[in-house]
Order: sequence, then structure tokens, then C-alpha cells
Amino acid sequence: MELAASMLLAYHAPLEAPMQKELTCPACGHSVIRYLNPAPTTDVVIHEPGRGIVLIERANEPHGFALPGGFVDDGEQVEHAAVREMREETGLDVELLGVLGVYSRPDRDPRRHTMSVVFVGRPRDAAALQAGDDAARAAFHPLDRLPQPLCFDHARILADFGRWLAGERTLAPVEPSGEDA
Repeated sequence: MELAASMLLAYHAPLEAPMQKELTCPACGHSVIRYLNPAPTTDVVIHEPGRGIVLIERANEPHGFALPGGFVDDGEQVEHAAVREMREETGLDVELLGVLGVYSRPDRDPRRHTMSVVFVGRPRDAAALQAGDDAARAAFHPLDRLPQPLCFDHARILADFGRWLAGERTLAPVEPSGEDA
């Protein structure tokens, strides 16, 4: 019981900012509550043994290099969003191998608080790699020679990926899509 209690304390952090904001409706003047929730996103570490991982060079702020990924659309399953974002940003059709982790530090994205489900995937045809959507460039990079600067918390994510490659951590299973379940 003591271990369970300490685990709960480790994951419970005091709120540094209110979870809601009171606004005034411009039409009627009444107070309206806006809930400040993190935006759901997804990233994929696309790995091809012998070639490395795919990074994009961002065309938009913040500039730099990043794992391909993006926002989950309303009503979209996160696994579908991951596959869609990979096609949009890299031209690759990917097979998702598992969930590397969920990354949600409030400061992980300078634009706003996001919460990313990060997958490990492999390309079905690595030769199809091409930049698209908001990626200026897309390329494979060896893990020991990554371009800089890396955006967001992607250095931490890639360190976790390296631990998975070394057999020091596991992946969580990917939930099957509705039609496969």
C-alpha cells in the first residue's frame, strides 16, 4: 500500500494554472467558462534499421527539426491520426508497432499545452519518403547524428526510443481500429 501511495504522489502535481478561465460573452455580457485542456497530438518515431529515423524540418514556427506528427481531429482515433499525419508530412504509409509513451509536460510545445501519444512505426516503403503538408524537408537520420535544433520535447522522446532499441523499455500495444476489433 505504501508503494501505491507514493506512486500516486509522484504523479500528482499541484496545478500551476487554473483549468478554466471566465470570459464575458460579447453578445450578451454573461460570464462563460472556457476550460483550458491540452490539445491531443500524436507523433511517430519512424524507424528503418540501417537508415535511422525520419525527422522533418519544420516550415512553420517553431523552426527546427521534429518527429513527424500533428493534431488529432475531433472524432478521430489517435492511431488513425498518427497514420494520417505520417502520410501528410512524409508521404509514408506506416505500420504502428506500439506506443512509446504519452508526453504531456505543459511546456513541451511553445504554442500551447499539448498531450502527445507517441508511437514507434516502420515505413511500408521507405523510398516513398517526401516532405509534405507543413514539412519543408523530410529525411532519415542516424540516431547518433541528429540535426539540430530538435523542437519540442523530441530529444527526450528520442532518448526513450533509444532505450527501447537497447531493450531497456517496452512498447504498449496499439489499440486496433473499430473495424478490426
